[in-house]
Amino acid sequence: MRVSGPASGALLDGLCGIRPEPRRASLRRLRDAGGEELDRAMVLWLPGPGSYSGEDSAELHLHASRAVIAGVADALARLGARPAEPGEFTRRAFLNGRMDLIEAEAVGDLVAAETAGQRRQALRQLDGALGELYRGWAERLRLMLAEQEALIDFPDEALPPETEAAMLAELSVLQAALGQHLDDGRRGERLREGLVFAVTGPPNVGKSSLVNALAGRDVAIVSELPGTTRDALETRLELGGVPVTLVDTAGLRETGDAIEAEGVRRARSRAAAADLVVSVYDIRAGTGGMGGHESVPELCVANKADLGGVAPEGVLAVSATTGAGLDRLRVRLALEAHGLTDAAGPPPLTRARHRAALREAAERLAGARAAAWPELRAEDLRLALRALGRVTGQVGVEDILDTIFARFCIGK
Repeated sequence: MRVSGPASGALLDGLCGIRPEPRRASLRRLRDAGGEELDRAMVLWLPGPGSYSGEDSAELHLHASRAVIAGVADALARLGARPAEPGEFTRRAFLNGRMDLIEAEAVGDLVAAETAGQRRQALRQLDGALGELYRGWAERLRLMLAEQEALIDFPDEALPPETEAAMLAELSVLQAALGQHLDDGRRGERLREGLVFAVTGPPNVGKSSLVNALAGRDVAIVSELPGTTRDALETRLELGGVPVTLVDTAGLRETGDAIEAEGVRRARSRAAAADLVVSVYDIRAGTGGMGGHESVPELCVANKADLGGVAPEGVLAVSATTGAGLDRLRVRLALEAHGLTDAAGPPPLTRARHRAALREAAERLAGARAAAWPELRAEDLRLALRALGRVTGQVGVEDILDTIFARFCIGK
């Protein structure tokens, strides 16, 4: 259990009598107000600001039975504590300057991580590299805005004539860096939310059998009759540390059956929105393909290899019935998942909120470059800086004033 707030020390004294030395784990007997022993626990006293929340804090490492937890929680409540709100410790850490908003969001991603890839991405973001990148951009913007404000408000300061040209060049470099950062193929968001692989193909080629084999359980009904699958069926897998939703879709064919036709329409729709299409066909019938969705990557798989036939070069031959080739298919799918989510350099964007704010910042920088009046350029720079500040949670105007007076000897 964790306790945070100015009364944490008093609560700890009331619970264990003798407060441990700061940041030193100590064994203590925990007692309620009546003196009844509740547990023998490792106790940590963490005075602020050097704690997770930035406040005085205490941690109780309990024997986690229901009776112990209930007894200690009740004793803390009687001493004046209250249950924390969802995410309150991390919120206090943000408000107290222990982490920026991006790092706080990374804590939530780390808690919710299902796969090793998601865990690694959350930890990279929690390390602060992304916030450091944005703060660096914000500092460059503050310097440009300070120079622009000086050009507007203090024309008698005899600033070098090349100052404006240098500022416009720096503006161009920063705009290019923002554009490159945004052009990341949504890799971070894909990893955080999970990929979607749609399994498509004609009826009765073994799509459902293949999905069941990859999932290791019966997800879809398998039948010799064509058109058994009418709706999209989903199952969640982990492929190469990446969460993937595998979607079994209706067989693609022309049909007069209204229900099956709706299934075909939904299959094409899911394929168009997928991150990868796994196009399955009967190895005896020749190469298939999803058709009509060239913008989506496609992996062709020849099923029923146990019945004879040869797959063309570059096409994986498998048998969902015997399991032949399935290991190679899993490896190939894992490589595809990794390729869609892997990002070199700084941690990628992971949220639509970040992307929207950065797009606004990039648009404001473009407006600043095209502005005909210095006052309009300054306003665009200010709005770009504010948009960047929304990502990290650090939006302030006093920083701009401080930068102006630090860089220019105005008014002496």
